[in-house]
Amino acid sequence: MGKIDEIDMKILAELVKNANLSVPKLSKKINVNPSVVYSRIKRLIKRDIIKNFTIAVNEESLGYIVTAVIGVDIDSKLRENILNELSNLPEVKEVSEVTGRFDLIVSIRAKSLDELHNLVSEKIGKINGILHTETFIEMRKVAKEPIYRLSQ
Repeated sequence: MGKIDEIDMKILAELVKNANLSVPKLSKKINVNPSVVYSRIKRLIKRDIIKNFTIAVNEESLGYIVTAVIGVDIDSKLRENILNELSNLPEVKEVSEVTGRFDLIVSIRAKSLDELHNLVSEKIGKINGILHTETFIEMRKVAKEPIYRLSQ
């Protein structure tokens, strides 16, 4: 299906910044013919390099002012049940199985510290098989767009 080249990388970089960018505007930004950009995007989708086009929600304007990461130690025999229960909590943004100090890292959002406390102590802490949690409240976040490079 062809290798990823510099044009593909430029398309990806611009779409990561703004997935709503039209093909004509994108083609002007990267100085490539619109028909080429369109066919490249279709090819990137077909190859599953572009998985979807999405939006970034300003969660603070919806009242979610607390973001936290929770390190979780679990009984590994109950792993699947724990993952399912955590994933079903609406406040949970992401659950990652990791190496290191914890078995899982859970990213959550809450509207207040009280809501966070309730979530950790009453919902997450009471899931069968969760042995220990440690909560890290995000104080400030410095986000950046990912940079993708061609393989050498």
